[in-house]
Amino acid sequence: MSNDINKKTIIFKIEGMSCSSCAAIIGKKLNSIDGIINSNINIATEKGQVEYNNNLIDEKIIIKAIDDAGYRAVLEEDNKTEKITLKIAGMTCTACASRVEKTLNKLEGVINASVNFAVEKVTVEYDPQKIRLSQMKNKISDSGYELILEEEKSNDVDEDEVKMQKAKKTMLTSGFLSGAIMTLMVIHMFIIPIPVYLPIVALLGFPIIFGTGLHVHKASFKALKNKNPNMDVLVTLGSLPPYVIGLMGFFFPIQTFIEMATTIMTFHLIGKYLEVRAKGRASQAIKKLLQMGAKTAKIIVDGEEMEIPVKDLQVGDIMVVRPGEKIPTDGIVVDGNSLVDESMATGESMPVKREKGHEVIGATLNKQGLLKVEVTKIGKDTFLSQVIKMVEECQGSKVPIQEFADRVTGYFVPAIIIITFGTFISFNIFPEFHLRIIQWGSTFLPWVNPDLTPLTLAFITATAVLVISCPCALGLGTPTALMVGSGIGAEKGILIRNGEAIQTFKEVRAIAFDKTGTITKGKPEVTDLIMVDGVTVKDFLYYAGTIENGSEHPLAHSIVEKAKDEKIKLGEVIDFNAVVGMGVIGIIDGEGVLVGNRKLMKENNIAFEAYEEELIRLEEEAKTAMLLAKGNELLGIVAVADPIKEDSAQAIAELESMGIKTAMITGDNRRTAAAIGKKVGISHVISEVLPDGKVEEVVKLQEKYGTVAMVGDGINDAPALKQSNVGIAIGTGTDIAIEAADVTLVRGELTGIVSAIKLSRAIFKKIKENYFWAWFYNAIAIPVAMFGLLHPMIGAAAMAISSLNVVYNSLRLKKVDIEPSYKRA
Repeated sequence: MSNDINKKTIIFKIEGMSCSSCAAIIGKKLNSIDGIINSNINIATEKGQVEYNNNLIDEKIIIKAIDDAGYRAVLEEDNKTEKITLKIAGMTCTACASRVEKTLNKLEGVINASVNFAVEKVTVEYDPQKIRLSQMKNKISDSGYELILEEEKSNDVDEDEVKMQKAKKTMLTSGFLSGAIMTLMVIHMFIIPIPVYLPIVALLGFPIIFGTGLHVHKASFKALKNKNPNMDVLVTLGSLPPYVIGLMGFFFPIQTFIEMATTIMTFHLIGKYLEVRAKGRASQAIKKLLQMGAKTAKIIVDGEEMEIPVKDLQVGDIMVVRPGEKIPTDGIVVDGNSLVDESMATGESMPVKREKGHEVIGATLNKQGLLKVEVTKIGKDTFLSQVIKMVEECQGSKVPIQEFADRVTGYFVPAIIIITFGTFISFNIFPEFHLRIIQWGSTFLPWVNPDLTPLTLAFITATAVLVISCPCALGLGTPTALMVGSGIGAEKGILIRNGEAIQTFKEVRAIAFDKTGTITKGKPEVTDLIMVDGVTVKDFLYYAGTIENGSEHPLAHSIVEKAKDEKIKLGEVIDFNAVVGMGVIGIIDGEGVLVGNRKLMKENNIAFEAYEEELIRLEEEAKTAMLLAKGNELLGIVAVADPIKEDSAQAIAELESMGIKTAMITGDNRRTAAAIGKKVGISHVISEVLPDGKVEEVVKLQEKYGTVAMVGDGINDAPALKQSNVGIAIGTGTDIAIEAADVTLVRGELTGIVSAIKLSRAIFKKIKENYFWAWFYNAIAIPVAMFGLLHPMIGAAAMAISSLNVVYNSLRLKKVDIEPSYKRA
């Protein structure tokens, strides 16, 4: 237990990574530090997640290790303070700016305010627990100016969009200059010699190699400095030496390679732009989730309505939500009633009724009446934030199959450099052998020229080996599939917490279900009251309702509700005690009262045998029958039924058709459990199991079937969910932050399990496809390049296409149909 207490996790952005080798370098560096438990570096999301023992190391050591590796880590801290840049209107001189600055800095909760008069903006760092933006606005207004509560666009900038625009600008610049070089080369070689051709080409190529490509060379230098070469090193070696050798043409009559150098760099930059754009599409799920939320909220302050930014809300605020407006954040209705569209959370297409006392979810749509809602959750505690957190956790995790690919990637670039130098040396030692292959290739490959000198051919061949090799495709195979797949899951109400669950899910051979709230709706109702002669309904429900009022069990709640519906005033119970696996006992009006099963009655010497046939009949009707006794006398039987979910039978039938065995683990007696199991088609019913016995039953299933998933509510079933190979939590509404589960079904439908299994299989299939194409590409391309049959320019283009193929193959996951078959029918 102490290890769990000392274990901490941090998530951070990583700047400076260019390929999967970079991720491998950082992971290797971190895992070498004593105190690091586990580290996951995701090249696709450019984020790192590290588990560590905070008794041995702290965050500073982790950040320093990443800095030492030549990269930069930016922590995503849960700061209490916020920083925002806002526009100020009404300032006419620097004195105005000074006045505004002083006004803000005097306010309690404002840590620092800095006004820029030239752009008429103020940057404020403040504690939202102590002061609201609306309060700052009022104070500024009192001073004669106006604080515009609209955050600057720079604070809401889409990082993917910024990266894409930057990559696009770099690509276009390089493409324009490289295009000019290629045009001049064609004119010079095939139309008319250009007298100053070499100086012109050298000048046009300089901004490409040392301008748009400078960041590549810087990354290469860092990688070599840390003795961990990455893909940037391959690109640098494929572009920088050919350019420099080309400059020697000013002094010696040699073949120049400036055109080749600039084309290689340009193809690399084109590939990077397309890769950034594709990765942006792969991460759209998070963007869509972020866009779901409302931007502003109307709250009541001192009896008046005020509109404020959602981020300015605090727990306890009363929000006013009119028809057609989004509910700004999670809360509880304190006044009004309406129909609310909760499809984005629960998948239920029909609006649901919400009235006083009901919980509502942020970002859902109020369809009908005016609601007043008290804020209960803000920021990272809200439903939407929890969904985003779980999707990000999945995207930042690793699938076990990726571990092997990561190890290979770590050796890939050094191996390619060795192969490159070996090829160059072999060409010069055995030129006849290589020339024979090149002469053969020249008969059907127009870019192969056997008339060049052996040294020139050796150089071109070695360069081709460098630029054709692509470790990025290996590194992108898993994370891009996870990004797309987890996003699809979130849209369908399937939240996958980690990548390991995806690989394990496809191997599941049996699924165990909890009954209440999983197979059934979890809202039991009283169906039968059978009383001993002389006992009235009023007396029966008085004692049953009063004793059960002390219990938190759903069955008890249904009995209490029945008594209240009959307008029976309940009494008080003393010495209340819940007897595990039997029922409840207590004292009401000086007499002992018991509600429970046969075992409880036997232990208290209460005769019930005369009603055994009634008990059996009710149990065979899939009802839970409980005996009620007062003193030493039986008062009767109360039967409760929990309606089975509409989709339970269909989901279980489809799982069985997929070759997955199903089991139900319940505390119900054998007959009731068997009746429910028969209704829904469960193949293995395990009844009369105490709460702490579920783990043992899961272990037995694992021994029999191997990989077992457990489905439950994520709270009472937490130990069993942890014991299973894949824990699946049924979460509805706001109850989705279930730490014990690997997968959460937000909508609470069992058909979500079918969709989750289909999704996991589709994701894993894409991962395997990505790895196949990455390996296939390198296995074919590298030998072809080694034999001199591939021009470096073509190799550079092929390298970019290889990475893109992997990303776009992952994007094809969006076309996969994961709906259960009965829904498609």
